[in-house]
Amino acid sequence: MIKLPSPSTTIGSSNVPHSNNPQTVAAIDLGSTSFHLVVARIMNGQIHVVDRLREMVVLANGLDSKNRLDETTQKRALDCLARFGQRLRDMPPGSVRAVGTNTLRRAGDAADFLARAQAALGHPIEVIAGREEARLIYLGVAHSLPPQEGRRLVVDIGGGSTELIIGEGFAPIDMESLHMGCVGMSRGYFPDGMIRARDMRRAEIIAELELQPIRQQFRHIGWQNAAGASGTIRAVDRIVRDKGWNGDGITRPALRKLRDALLDAGHVQRLRLDGISSERAAVLPGGVAILNALMETLDIKSIRVADGALREGLLHDLQGRIQHEDVRETSIQTMMARYQVDAAQAARIEGTALACLSQVARDWGLNGEEHQYLLSWAARLHEIGLAIAHNQYHKHGAYVVENSDLPGFSRQEQMRLAGLIRGHRRKFPMQVFAQLPASQIDQEWRLCLLLRLAVLLHRSRTGDALPELRLTAGKKSLHIQFPGQWLDQHPLTEAELTREAEYLAAVNLKLEFS
Repeated sequence: MIKLPSPSTTIGSSNVPHSNNPQTVAAIDLGSTSFHLVVARIMNGQIHVVDRLREMVVLANGLDSKNRLDETTQKRALDCLARFGQRLRDMPPGSVRAVGTNTLRRAGDAADFLARAQAALGHPIEVIAGREEARLIYLGVAHSLPPQEGRRLVVDIGGGSTELIIGEGFAPIDMESLHMGCVGMSRGYFPDGMIRARDMRRAEIIAELELQPIRQQFRHIGWQNAAGASGTIRAVDRIVRDKGWNGDGITRPALRKLRDALLDAGHVQRLRLDGISSERAAVLPGGVAILNALMETLDIKSIRVADGALREGLLHDLQGRIQHEDVRETSIQTMMARYQVDAAQAARIEGTALACLSQVARDWGLNGEEHQYLLSWAARLHEIGLAIAHNQYHKHGAYVVENSDLPGFSRQEQMRLAGLIRGHRRKFPMQVFAQLPASQIDQEWRLCLLLRLAVLLHRSRTGDALPELRLTAGKKSLHIQFPGQWLDQHPLTEAELTREAEYLAAVNLKLEFS
């Protein structure tokens, strides 16, 4: 039996318990060009890297005209993740964060591949939106460079996308993720490995067109210096240093010399670049075209190369979660304020939903922290659709959550959260949950049922205390026992429960109460 929370229950992350803090953490970046693994220890609040692994997988090359990953590329990726998984075999749940970027955002068969990839790695894999990728990149770069006064521009040219961020200190001010990367650009304009002047110029023009919508905005905000991250910029920096074209970072004159050298070689196989792998050389022309367009369009004088990137940003973000400084909580609070959520009502429903969860978690397999977080967030956001229209507001709210930029959230988390909001009232949308991976379907409808119950019990929107309830969970059933004659004294609640039982019966779920 549980005692439901009083009306004074506060809203926020304190309602959700945390597991023991891991001392060793890991981050995996499933990029469009390379897969990276970084393992680190957290000591005295500081991150100390103890191991790094990197493999050129070139995931973006595996996409066909219908955005499906071919089997050869999938096998190469799965073999890499199996090797990473061997290194992470003894790490507990919650200590590893793995994310996929542009190619997995585009892949039409990503769900099937992710199921196999997670089995190979032994840990969950998230797919993150472009702006979330940009936020994490900035976080990684900012922590890897000395503190400075003023604003910084961060540039990351990946295999499938390019991220641009202006920030100050550790906080991003403006972020963009553009649909151009070194792999896609090289496939599109240098497909046979030939490097011709006309193709280089065409690639640069396409990159300039991508940059035009943000050019004025970024130059208006301004920055004091620029930093670059990841493979393309690292490779360019190494080449211009080795050639003696520049001593500190990448300048526009040095980049022009590299561009001329690529054109003189005429083919990627004739490039003689010390320390640059053949895989990196194959996508270098597209990367140089993008970088040249960036520096010209945004009038960047020079770019300093940073050690940190997406994977380091993941480590710092994971550290924040472990130390109860989760950016997702800030995103939830920001959205509540933006859509003028009734915070008192949200707090009542959050407290009741979590209290009910604690009673059925073991029988329903909802023991993980992620289940508590999802239910807590859904309770706080379930009414945001009211800011759009009362009619069908659960659908409006679900759409907003699924399609908004929510810092800290993966696309999978937003989809699950949207599903709970979509299903918190009216007909039970089992078809919505069926779109999730098979391992999450039962979890999702069970969380949704608990949210619906909490909403139903607080229909009066008052601070009146609820009675103590006893919940008994079956595989596809839930029984609620009320004390004494409470239901007789609250006929509206009894009528609501009767209607809820009918909604659930339509999808072969049983709700009983007494």
